[in-house]
Amino acid sequence: MNDNRVIRLKGVSIYHADDPFGSYPPERLVRDGELILSDIDLEVHEGEFVYLIGRVGSGKSSLLKTLYAELQLLQGEGEVVGFDLRCLRRKDIPYLRRRIGIVFQDYQLLTDRNVFLNLYDVMRATGWKEEAAIRKRIDEVLQLVQLENKSYKMPFELSGGEQQRLVIARALLNSPKLLLADEPTGNLDPVTADGILELFREIAALGCAVVMSTHNTALIEEYPARTLLFARGRMQEVNVGELLANL
Repeated sequence: MNDNRVIRLKGVSIYHADDPFGSYPPERLVRDGELILSDIDLEVHEGEFVYLIGRVGSGKSSLLKTLYAELQLLQGEGEVVGFDLRCLRRKDIPYLRRRIGIVFQDYQLLTDRNVFLNLYDVMRATGWKEEAAIRKRIDEVLQLVQLENKSYKMPFELSGGEQQRLVIARALLNSPKLLLADEPTGNLDPVTADGILELFREIAALGCAVVMSTHNTALIEEYPARTLLFARGRMQEVNVGELLANL
């Protein structure tokens, strides 16, 4: 990957196909799959903050799933944090995901383990071995997301905003250059959502690119950044202020 790009897509079309990753030739998947997005060109650099906006079903989540290899890239060129998506094999996917952070709306926390163990077990599973290094990194990410005093709380003892901060901490454990967030403020009240946006901006300022899908245009007005609109199977960069003024 050249310079400091963490995403490069050129001439990409995205399909939904009902079969495992890499099980069938791309020509068959294109023929049998549902076309979601076409003619996608996108570059994102380290430290950028990018919003994805559009109606439900417009392709935002499909783009994110393609970036972290939940959906196979069948047409066009694509690189994410140095991985060629067209050449990606099933066994390479865990290594791609160790280089990026993923934040889900539904948290996907381990409900039978406390905050510390939710992070500790992920680090063990992704190859960390030295106990002192693991504990040091957990302390660092918990401090960044302002949960340093919650390490022995269970997930159900945390507020919604605190659970989302824990998810963000988990996504940052391996010091990614790219953070992908799918509707991370969708279940949060406005004040809590503001706090999450402030945290994402801080993360981007540290050099990690943040790509976030959202329906909350009020947040974008308050925290403006590069914005990509998904509509009618296409993606285009827009000025949100002008867009909202014309509604």
